[in-house]
Amino acid sequence: MLSKIVIANRGEIALRILRACREMGISTVAVHSSADRDLKHVRLADESVCIGPPSSADSYLNIPAVISAAEVTDAVAIHPGYGFLSENADFAEQVEKSGFIFIGPRPDTIRVMGDKVSAIASMKKAGVPCVPGSDGVLDDDIDKSLQIARDIGYPVIIKAAGGGGGRGMRVVRSEAALHNAISLTQSEAAAAFGNAQVYMEKYLENPRHIEFQVLADEHGNAIHLGERDCSMQRRHQKMIEEAPAPGLSKHLRKKIGERCAQACREIGYRGAGTFEFLYEDDEFYFIEMNTRLQVEHPVTELVTGIDIVREQLQIAAGEKLTYKQRDVKIQGHAMECRINAEDPDNFMPSPGLISRYHAPGGAGVRVDTHLYSGYRVPPYYDSMIGKLITHSHTRESAMARMRMALDEIIIEGIKTNVPLHKTLLRDGIFQAGGSNIYFLEKKLGMY
Repeated sequence: MLSKIVIANRGEIALRILRACREMGISTVAVHSSADRDLKHVRLADESVCIGPPSSADSYLNIPAVISAAEVTDAVAIHPGYGFLSENADFAEQVEKSGFIFIGPRPDTIRVMGDKVSAIASMKKAGVPCVPGSDGVLDDDIDKSLQIARDIGYPVIIKAAGGGGGRGMRVVRSEAALHNAISLTQSEAAAAFGNAQVYMEKYLENPRHIEFQVLADEHGNAIHLGERDCSMQRRHQKMIEEAPAPGLSKHLRKKIGERCAQACREIGYRGAGTFEFLYEDDEFYFIEMNTRLQVEHPVTELVTGIDIVREQLQIAAGEKLTYKQRDVKIQGHAMECRINAEDPDNFMPSPGLISRYHAPGGAGVRVDTHLYSGYRVPPYYDSMIGKLITHSHTRESAMARMRMALDEIIIEGIKTNVPLHKTLLRDGIFQAGGSNIYFLEKKLGMY
């Protein structure tokens, strides 16, 4: 087993990784910016190293600083968490070239799956269903692009090959708008991702966002842990996730899950990962693969009883998966609300001092957060400050527990989106299950 690891992240996910390490007897090194000296995981880690000023570019995204921290503390591995450098193939490569273990997939795998065009090509080869599209990047031949769009059928969507996080996408509903849409998306992609390549897909009007969690080791073993419904989104940013997906049959879960696991075996995947799909009219369409731990992994942990972070660490140590596919059983229902430090009316960030904090409790309630009374939420990073997760034997009971937990939680001194979650959990359409990805934006008058 790994003797000491660097946790190259911050906030609740850094604390989540630290707890798994402590349980397994692994020493931890917390790297942090100068603004994050008071983070809970920094206080609890065996060692800590300041790697730069508050700016992410000068600290958490500073590859030499992160690797130097591993060198000076004699760590053997680096866990990137999610966000920041977690899907940066160059970082993974430099970690391994420096003699450390990268707790994640191989660099070449991250590169292939990080480029949407090559990822789709790999998935098609592996038999994973994909959205009808251009089967490659669009070139400068507009007549060819027009014909591709006619063959697919309008509306279509132009996407950046190197995009992510909901950026670099443009819906086109008519032939007259196609040329300009391609040019604009190419320019935006070049500016945002350093890659101007774009591709085209069929635009689905009322899809749900359903993803499958996978685990794979370097010995050729791969399993899936079922699916999560992440359709409750605002500007492509997830707000509520749940497992299993409401209304999805066991047959479809088995069919798509097994294809995802087989794809892992074919591409030589290693570690935890997530296959993301759009789901409409009982059909799944692959959109991308996240080659890292997901924010919403706790809902899968609760319905399967499998500690995903622990599995990550064991896989990185060269061990075989603890579980076979037959061991994976979906028990009950779990739901997660992302708690953000933001104004619930206009979504503006709300950093500041936490004057009072009280976590909810009770059967089936889990809180993943780094908050404590007296902690100051800095203005430099993502606004998510925690995750509230509930689990019970039915979806209705899990929702009831979530409503109670949202009523119990106290976060004073800053604004949070807890009031919005309370509204959503009492919405009749959401309670019925199966809402599409545009539901929340329509409810907020944004769509």
